[in-house]
Amino acid sequence: MNYLPNLSFADLLFIVLGVALAAFGLEGFLLPNHFIDGGVTGVCLLVSQTTGVPLPILLVVINIPFLYLADQVIGRTFAVKTAAAIALLALSIYFVHFPQLTDDTLLVSVFGGFFLGTGIGLSMRGGSVLDGTEVLAIYLSRRIGAKVSDWVILINVVIFGSAALLLSVEQALYSVLTYFVASKALDFIIDGVEEYTGVFVMSPQNHAIRDALITEVGCGVTQLRGQGGYGAPTDRPESQVLYVVITRLEIHRAMKVIREIDDRAFVTMNSINDVHGGMVKRRKI
Repeated sequence: MNYLPNLSFADLLFIVLGVALAAFGLEGFLLPNHFIDGGVTGVCLLVSQTTGVPLPILLVVINIPFLYLADQVIGRTFAVKTAAAIALLALSIYFVHFPQLTDDTLLVSVFGGFFLGTGIGLSMRGGSVLDGTEVLAIYLSRRIGAKVSDWVILINVVIFGSAALLLSVEQALYSVLTYFVASKALDFIIDGVEEYTGVFVMSPQNHAIRDALITEVGCGVTQLRGQGGYGAPTDRPESQVLYVVITRLEIHRAMKVIREIDDRAFVTMNSINDVHGGMVKRRKI
């Protein structure tokens, strides 16, 4: 059996660049100022600061059970890529030493979280993770119940509560800020400015709006059969409901097209994590 994953050049580039940025965020900001982050990385930082055990060793040892979970929950390829990324991060911190850039607590929280979150996001683009929190959350969600996001929040509440007890309340609060910035940076790297948005359009002029969306915006349109729910049953005419999936950058142009045809059209929007197939413009990775 072949345990080596299919690693493309793009995957390798994302993982290496992600590891480099994460190591820079840790050594240039968080480690010298005794700050922590959320998730497994936060646990490693907390244990390192309270026991003196070197962070590279903790990154490898503490992540071992999460690598096993990754193999069981997600797959062998993902687990192998993650193991390689974590090992590379540990080696980078051990052998490559970045200078401390600032001791201002606010700057440390913001930019330490930014570089760490960006690094984790890039590694995820390469098919791996540098933090096993989501893997544990997926496992607990399947075994016990509740949403993955609820488990992530609960895990981080425990971590930051422990930081308040073992370090200080002030450090814990700044670490919460670090985690918030890191999570936003990660979301931006994964979703980008071209996050997908699903749009429902209901209007008497749906046929004209459909043609305009196809020709002027260049998006695919799905027609659904709908019926008004207001008034008596006999007063509820059937109508076509349009559904399109566009990127966030195309929302303004699509709304302009819709409003030019019918400024009273009923439009709803919702965010979409990802799409497969169909006539959708692919995100640039």
